[in-house]
Amino acid sequence: MTQAVTATSPNKFKIGLTFKAAAGYDAEWITPTVYGENAEEVAVNAVDLMKALADKGVIDLATMAAKKLRETHQGPAGMGGNAVPKTFSGGKVHAQQSAPTGGDSCPHGRTLREGQGAKGAWAAMFCSAPKGSQCDPLWRQKDGSFS
Repeated sequence: MTQAVTATSPNKFKIGLTFKAAAGYDAEWITPTVYGENAEEVAVNAVDLMKALADKGVIDLATMAAKKLRETHQGPAGMGGNAVPKTFSGGKVHAQQSAPTGGDSCPHGRTLREGQGAKGAWAAMFCSAPKGSQCDPLWRQKDGSFS
């Protein structure tokens, strides 16, 4: 029988781990926290936890549960469960103000990516399908729309 260990204040070191199945906010996450009395103990505990999650099938089970949920729950139409594209900046999640037009035929959902290039700022909505089967990206236009 396994006994649960509760972390107390003497464990001044901790690390939060995030295992994310994909880049989008609608992907499944596993987010355990590991504690220890010193940094080395936390590192060893983190490695032990990652091995145990894989060996005991926790990662596979989380993936199967998320797949089942996606099959049985229909999110908002056209965005793969991610109704409003989001970005992360300044420590906050921001909803994209201009979503793709109704003419978007991508059935996989899209993820907003923004960057800074030699010609200035850019933004595009990229297909969430695996590489090799992705739809063409929608690039932000001067009027703020995507096409």
